[in-house]
Amino acid sequence: MPATLITGARVWDGLAETAAGPQDVLVEGDRIRQVGTDLQAPQGAEVIDLSGHTLTPGFMDCHTHVTITPDIASAFTLSPTAMALRSLPILRTLLMNGFTTVRDLMCADVGYSIVDVRDAVEAGTIVGPRMLVAPHLISARGGHGDFSAALADQFQGTPPPLELAAADGCDEIRTRVRQEIRAGADWIKFGATGGFSSPGDDPGQTTYTQEEMTALVGAAADLGVPATPHCYGDEGARRAVRAGVRSIEHANLASAQTLKMIEDAGVFVVPTQYTIVDDARNAFNEDHWKGVPAFKPRKFQKYQKALLDSAENLAAGDIRIAFGTDAGMFPHGDNWREFPMMVSNGITPTRALKAATSVAADLLGLTDLGVIAEGKIADIIAMPGDPFADIQVTGRVDFVMKEGTLHKRPDSAETGSRD
Repeated sequence: MPATLITGARVWDGLAETAAGPQDVLVEGDRIRQVGTDLQAPQGAEVIDLSGHTLTPGFMDCHTHVTITPDIASAFTLSPTAMALRSLPILRTLLMNGFTTVRDLMCADVGYSIVDVRDAVEAGTIVGPRMLVAPHLISARGGHGDFSAALADQFQGTPPPLELAAADGCDEIRTRVRQEIRAGADWIKFGATGGFSSPGDDPGQTTYTQEEMTALVGAAADLGVPATPHCYGDEGARRAVRAGVRSIEHANLASAQTLKMIEDAGVFVVPTQYTIVDDARNAFNEDHWKGVPAFKPRKFQKYQKALLDSAENLAAGDIRIAFGTDAGMFPHGDNWREFPMMVSNGITPTRALKAATSVAADLLGLTDLGVIAEGKIADIIAMPGDPFADIQVTGRVDFVMKEGTLHKRPDSAETGSRD
């Protein structure tokens, strides 16, 4: 692979408060070899001029569902193979959006097709972001991951076919955790509370006891795998923190006191605000809910104030926020919209950008990613303009490099090579 010298762009390293530059970045193989000014291109190197752009580390989305689309029910009509195939254009879209890493937190099949998708990306068989996966949502029966309540009585079996990864009691939960890890899980995801998109529960309900959560997280930790809960309300979050989770997904109903507990414990929050806060703001807007089952707007109307208050409290605190979107609940190509939503809720552009780069890498344990520095893996993206002044430019990424391989470049970029 020939070397690449990127010139002319302002460079943000993933750690500083703003971008520096213009600077040059020299990439050799899959690594960043040098960052500085007036760098010399090695013999045979490609030189790409990105003047007018801001160069950043590749973005990371820590909460995706690449085998799921907004028509969630369609997932239950597809085979695992069909769902895996459906993810292929989605993965390409995410990469072209500048997301070079994703953590996928649940597929909707009874098998482990998402593990095969992850491995195919790693092998270079398919194009997409590198993936870390939690294949299923381990859930209490009647909880957020048990979709059997969506079936008419005559379709209920023993067990009902849409229980997916349902488990109750410490022994059954430990067994389920070990099955997930045996199949190749990088993370364990479980339902600590109900949700907004599931028909049979409520986001304020806590669906596992403290004993059950502690058993679940402990079984994963024994095998070196971190755990994260789907979790909205206070009690679910408190139990999850006491159990030893590494992150909490959503936490959108957490009170100021619970957020402080999460912060003090050093637990990350992945707030998925684009989908949740937008729905909360539109809770009583009938046009917003056309074609949506009636149970969903009722939940957002019930919890509207708590959702908006929690978003404000999250921005005011010092919790380690990692970027995640819940893409799949909405079109994956819109996942970048999490950035402006976070900023609209009081999170600074710098904090939002760190959430998708250096902080996300910390959460995911990817020490060679999330920053632009000598010796790090060359996951580098660029966008025209300045995201610190206009966060909307995160939706206009036009240069994408993953592990030193160029996947996208602007038509206007001047290129050349040193002979």
